[in-house]
Amino acid sequence: MSDAYDDVDETREARQSQEAHDLPQSPENERTFSALPPAHGRGLATTWWGQSWLKALEDTALDNQQTKAGRRLARAGAVGAVSVRPGRITAVVEDRGRSAFRSDVLLQRLSDDEWDRFLDMAVERAGHIAALLDREMPPHLVEDAAAAGVELLPGIGDLEPECTCEAWDHCAHTAALCYQVARLLDQDPFVLLLMRGRGERELLDELQVRSVSRAAPDESAPEEAEDAPVGVAADEAYATGAILPPLPAPPPLPQAPGTPPALDTETEPAAGLDVGALEFLAARAAAEAHRLLAEALAPGHEGQPLDAELTEQQDAVRLAATEADAAADPAVLARLASGTGRDREGLQLAVRAWEFGGAPALCVLEEEWAVQGDASARARAALDAAWDEDERPPLKAARNRWTVVGTDAQLRLGQDGRWWPYRKERGRWAPAGPAAQDPAAALAAVTGGE
Repeated sequence: MSDAYDDVDETREARQSQEAHDLPQSPENERTFSALPPAHGRGLATTWWGQSWLKALEDTALDNQQTKAGRRLARAGAVGAVSVRPGRITAVVEDRGRSAFRSDVLLQRLSDDEWDRFLDMAVERAGHIAALLDREMPPHLVEDAAAAGVELLPGIGDLEPECTCEAWDHCAHTAALCYQVARLLDQDPFVLLLMRGRGERELLDELQVRSVSRAAPDESAPEEAEDAPVGVAADEAYATGAILPPLPAPPPLPQAPGTPPALDTETEPAAGLDVGALEFLAARAAAEAHRLLAEALAPGHEGQPLDAELTEQQDAVRLAATEADAAADPAVLARLASGTGRDREGLQLAVRAWEFGGAPALCVLEEEWAVQGDASARARAALDAAWDEDERPPLKAARNRWTVVGTDAQLRLGQDGRWWPYRKERGRWAPAGPAAQDPAAALAAVTGGE
């Protein structure tokens, strides 16, 4: 055990020595964020990368009571302005006794070689930079960086605490700082890259330099034949668009879907052909094509995962949910309900679930499953961490459903580990909101608060 402590001390000394010999930080390489308001009734991290940051804290801290206390302080707004600079985040945190402590959390900066590999990877995949500029961190960016040997998100032991309360491990104050930074990361993933050593402007300038260098001709390459085609490949032109003459604008997105042809003609339809249903499907196909085109023209589309293929029943619910005029044609709704094996009220519940979360929400509405093994352990840990022991509502578990005793509120656990709020209405459990990683935040959608 003493060897492990020696390793931590050596790492800390190395980081402090590195900081001591660095040149003074420029304003570009330090950002200060004003204190955030209290966060009652909501999760402290809503994005997957913010939750990964908190997992690094919670997996590292030896005393989970301190992390719970830190979460309470962060929720209560006890963390002051947060200073972020390469390798370190700093804030003044007040405890419940109103005593103030300076808290720092250190994170290892990337080496020059690691930055080179990351920037080369980013230049090759322009969609990653477009996502960052939209304040998103797609999983593919982190995965591609890891494949290049660069770990962007912290892991176990990477968040090193320092606090004037003189605790040697994570205390409530450094934990509160980490919870607050998770909220900042939700808003802007460039905060993580700054902690790793590069500010946003510096990073974007370097990317442009590399893009220019990559687009320049290679003088060492053999000369092309006179009849060789002139120009550059389309993918290279798009990747270096910032330094090339403007490309033609893509075709504009139509303001609305096209109008299908009318089937109300003098000719009688063939036997068994439901004209109303066919017109409905044609209109929905046009609307879906318009939606897909809008997504394809959106920045960062190439980095988005493909949607899972829907079953016939799921697609029937999607049609009912996306058809604004479906209520005006009871025959269409009746066919959709029949196609999903539901009555009219059951279809309305399915549509509500779909609107909150698509196919995953529909699965939670319909399926019950036994929570066992690792899934059971993670669910129990999430419930234990969501509330203090004296604040936790009484819950009665039945498979993947936890009902709040004495109320019409319920939490349902999805196969992906997210929690869905439900409310009993007219004797049926109905979806009450979108999913959340934090069960307390999910339950707030039903109860109106913690």
